[in-house]
Amino acid sequence: MRLSQQQADQYHEQGFLLLESLLDPQEVETLRAAFERDAKVPGPQVVTEDGGTAVRAVYASHQREPEYAGLIRDPRILEPVRQLLTDDVYIYQFKINAKPAFGGEKWAWHQDFLAWRLADNLPAARQVNIGVFLDDVTEFNGPVIFLPGSHRAGLVHEGRSAAAKSAQHLDPDDISLSPQQLAEHVDRHGMTSPKGPAGSVVLFSPEIVHGSSPNMSPFARRLLIATYNDTANLPRPTGEPRPAHVVCRDTEPLRPLAAPFSRTLSGVTA
Repeated sequence: MRLSQQQADQYHEQGFLLLESLLDPQEVETLRAAFERDAKVPGPQVVTEDGGTAVRAVYASHQREPEYAGLIRDPRILEPVRQLLTDDVYIYQFKINAKPAFGGEKWAWHQDFLAWRLADNLPAARQVNIGVFLDDVTEFNGPVIFLPGSHRAGLVHEGRSAAAKSAQHLDPDDISLSPQQLAEHVDRHGMTSPKGPAGSVVLFSPEIVHGSSPNMSPFARRLLIATYNDTANLPRPTGEPRPAHVVCRDTEPLRPLAAPFSRTLSGVTA
């Protein structure tokens, strides 16, 4: 359940680490079914594509679906996060980006921590993101593209667009890099997109520059992203806090399950 020293070094050097086929096919099917159920629950936690009804993202599924409540405590995921960050972590944000076939839109080039600092006054970049592939991720269905090593220099720029798309979930378009900034960073760091079968997991830094293109393929690309934060690094909103489905309120340290989530569902609570 622990990363090797080489894996930990790669994460810190490159800003991301791919763990291929960490979950088995049956576990993936269980998570997909939970997503299909949860995406049909009406409410502000569901974000749709611009001008349509297709689901773009669903927030806080771990608060409603026991499969996800177990997944965030699964030792295969939680132990590497604690190893990279600290023993005391909680879920700061949980979302599933749907990117449906034949039209899932892009996610602009951005750094996650800038959004959280602006919207939630989060003190420091003391987070680890985990991305769970709920579908096979290929070069065709809009994989996440990283600029390896771009996390080591901190934030590229400050502030957000005056024409913000959403005050609630802070769309990456609101905080996207300029073309010049992107060109300079690609020239310095290059680009790579982790790909792999459904059930693979990518861990990535809150400060790595990343984005993804539209999905024009006939293959969906559902990506679960859970953000773990240090419990000593809580947000300090200066005004009205963002909704609980966007910024989780339960900051008690998570402890790993004794076994993978798929074997302990009956005893899991959100």
